[in-house]
Amino acid sequence: MNESHFKAVEEADSEFYVYHVLTGKVKTEIHYHSSAQLVYAEGGIVHVFTDLKHWYLPARCFMWIPAGTPHYIFSTSPKVDLYNFYFKKEDNENGFFDEINIYSVSHLLREMILYTKDWDGKITKNDGVKYDFLKALKGILPEKKDKKLAFPVQHPFPNDEMLLKVAQYIHANLEKPLSIESTAKEFGMSTRTLSRKFKEILGMNYVRFLRALRITRSLELMLEGKYNMYEIAMMVGYNSLSSFSNIFKKVIGVAPTDYLQKLKGEE
Repeated sequence: MNESHFKAVEEADSEFYVYHVLTGKVKTEIHYHSSAQLVYAEGGIVHVFTDLKHWYLPARCFMWIPAGTPHYIFSTSPKVDLYNFYFKKEDNENGFFDEINIYSVSHLLREMILYTKDWDGKITKNDGVKYDFLKALKGILPEKKDKKLAFPVQHPFPNDEMLLKVAQYIHANLEKPLSIESTAKEFGMSTRTLSRKFKEILGMNYVRFLRALRITRSLELMLEGKYNMYEIAMMVGYNSLSSFSNIFKKVIGVAPTDYLQKLKGEE
């Protein structure tokens, strides 16, 4: 993802700025800007890191990132199309625009986003129809305020060097049992020390963090469309489809098959 557009986004007359990445495998450095950002993923899952939180942006959803929020973005999916819209802050804005969150996309909003596929760069009042179109797109966003995705799409992520290595190890070995005892042994720590680090640094225990990584990884695998639910359950470390489905429903609120339909826009 070319970051040269960030300077143009900051220009005073850049009330709207459009920058889409339709090549897959997106990555940026940590940055922030004086404009708010709408990020929409079409295909695959995009990872967004803000402060100490790791957000998962699934396909057919958008993320609103308020102005001035440090963040970076990456996706390893070769199929993901990333649509980026930047909006200058206006006086008397709806409170929606001050809150970072992820929302499902209606058919109308999706069609409006996709309509801009070939747009690129600054959109000012002199651009007439394009300007009015983006004004309307922004105007309908607060209707989504009560339609957040009904599951925790973010969780704390460690900035402690050792705990970050542990998190990366867990993510790379999700198909394994990964008890806290075995993971602590892998890093030459006692179980008590590792448990304390998770609680002190992340504010959550090891099991909850492991579960979050497993469930969010399962969302990525669902969207790849290559595997059935049983295969996905095995790939993220569950020894039966029923145990995976039960945990998934506990975390997400719906069964895996129902959620997959939602992500594909079939509901």
